[in-house]
Amino acid sequence: MPTFTAADGTRLAYHVRGEGEPLVVLPGGPMRASDYLGDLGGMAAHRLLILLDLRGTGDSAVPADPASYRCDRQVDDVEMLRAHIGLDHMDVLSHSAGASLATLYAAAHPHRVRRLALITGNPSALGLRTTPEERLTAARQRSGEPWFDKAFPALEAWLTGTGDFDEAFVPFFYGRWDDTARAHDAAAEEQTNDEAGERYFAEGAFTPGATRTALRALTAPVLLYAGELDGGPSPALARRAAEAFPNAEVTVHPGAGHYPWLDEPEGFVRRTLGFLDA
Repeated sequence: MPTFTAADGTRLAYHVRGEGEPLVVLPGGPMRASDYLGDLGGMAAHRLLILLDLRGTGDSAVPADPASYRCDRQVDDVEMLRAHIGLDHMDVLSHSAGASLATLYAAAHPHRVRRLALITGNPSALGLRTTPEERLTAARQRSGEPWFDKAFPALEAWLTGTGDFDEAFVPFFYGRWDDTARAHDAAAEEQTNDEAGERYFAEGAFTPGATRTALRALTAPVLLYAGELDGGPSPALARRAAEAFPNAEVTVHPGAGHYPWLDEPEGFVRRTLGFLDA
């Protein structure tokens, strides 16, 4: 397991899978160990995946300063990784909350990004957030599922602040609630640093106006990848986020949720490679 040292002395780990041109991968969660990404549905057969364990997750060390879990504070970690692996510029793929980190990195180091793929990405760095109604609208698409009648009221209560997070509505995050999805979800608690996740989006992490201005210098193509059934972000929100990038495209994966490489691996790899290798 290779490691490098961040600017503040924290030892950070990354995992290398596959072969081909390097693809730096930033996980979501927020602050979930990169192991949940697997080989991204078979992407490792086409690309050398370099999966970073963000500080305090997976095999990376816990930092001395917990405030360094904040998203913007981790931009330097990504730049240190780039320098460590010796890439002048790189393709970057991020998932979910990791898209906020990838967006901030692209704004800070636009000349280091060759292509940027934001997979069901959280657009908080751009000042955009998913609304409860957007999530509920997406959830209503699943009304024919056998678990819907129990899951929808639990989701609605959570989103309106009248209930707590409930495992009953986890199926909404997956395009298919099958054994693969159940196993993937069961591993989440062990893989996630909850304290770090609470600090990731802390006040001060984002300055959307400045980020949008800085992104004008980004010439790299950007892919915003949305799942048709995903409520956060919905395809509509992904299209709004795309407006912040000078050279962006949006793709919507039919029947997919928040983890499209699990819902339809072949389709995910085909669509993503079509962008990365264009």
